Amino acid sequence: MKILSVNAGSSSLKFQAYEMPEEKILIKGVFERIGIDGGFYTLKINGEKIEKKADMPTHDEAVKILVKELLERNIVKSLDEIEGIGHRIVHGGAHYKESVIITEKVVKDIEDLSPLAPLHNPAHVMGIRACMKEIPNAIEVACFDTAFHQTIEEDRYLYAVPNEWYEKYDIRKYGFHGTSHKYVSERAAELLDKKYSNIIVCHLGNGGSVSAVRDGRCVDTSMGFTPNAGIVMGSRCGDIDYSIIPYLMKKTGMSIDEIDTILNKKSGMLAISEISSDFRDIEAKISVRDHKAILAHYLYVNSVVDYIAKYYVELGGADAICFTAGVGENSPHVRRMIVDRLSCLGLKLDRDKNEEMRFGKEGLITKEDSSVPCYVIPTDEEVMIARDTYNLSNQ
Repeated sequence: MKILSVNAGSSSLKFQAYEMPEEKILIKGVFERIGIDGGFYTLKINGEKIEKKADMPTHDEAVKILVKELLERNIVKSLDEIEGIGHRIVHGGAHYKESVIITEKVVKDIEDLSPLAPLHNPAHVMGIRACMKEIPNAIEVACFDTAFHQTIEEDRYLYAVPNEWYEKYDIRKYGFHGTSHKYVSERAAELLDKKYSNIIVCHLGNGGSVSAVRDGRCVDTSMGFTPNAGIVMGSRCGDIDYSIIPYLMKKTGMSIDEIDTILNKKSGMLAISEISSDFRDIEAKISVRDHKAILAHYLYVNSVVDYIAKYYVELGGADAICFTAGVGENSPHVRRMIVDRLSCLGLKLDRDKNEEMRFGKEGLITKEDSSVPCYVIPTDEEVMIARDTYNLSNQ
């Protein structure tokens, strides 16, 4: 069975095509600058990378090109071979605790949740509509980033605010990156060969989150009502004192929308380093002892360590700590700083192994006598989407 995993952004569309249940990747790619001048797309097939320019005013044109490429490259002989299309959806609210087959009601629910994920949910709907139009016979499946975190108990997802805010306006912790946290925690349990285990997952990228997972179920996670909560991120501030916002509004005359933009797009590592939100750029400056780059790294590491320590206590200990996503998989420097800061818990980094783990490698980065093994596990959200889509399509 051929399955497509799709992740539609406001001006992009990423995809991977699989042969299931073998989980063989047939082709993958990304369409960029949709609705913007200078559109192009990149494909990867059989180790070959192909880049082409394309005019794509909407997601419809991107999906049309995708269909054309699939047929011309003999990935499929007919579109009827694509039996399922799984869509990554950032926000499913409290409604969805697992992936579901998409109906008009599901689409409306995703649209209704757009105020909670204004940069993501509207784009996902565009991607769904485009796929429905161009590949009409496929079963469409919604896979929610928030779903994995819906096992969090009430005493951890509620905020200490008036109950009416939750009852009327759905204000609570939701958590994000759930598909990644689920994949990595499941893979860690396989590596440990333990059915019952306490896993701390650090999804560290330009956006980042930490989660506590007990026996395959999420107990707590760092992101909250929105993806801006939790650890310091590339351009997001993470946890701050809310009183900063009204204070700045009075002092500067800035609107709430202006401040919201700053806290989401101009804060985090970008703000502290005054260099970039890209960790590679900041690490290059650290090598020449740039004070602001070093300071940004310390703030970042401090925030990650805070959550690992919190979840270590919350879980009553950990069987593994896992690093994943762009920074977690490819920055030995960041991992070393985090593990060294946790040496009081008995963690012991193997510096040689830590340096080796990058660019898609999976493996252990701590010594044999470390109190908790730490792993680098490259995440694979696309295959998780493909698995759920395959299972639901078979039903």
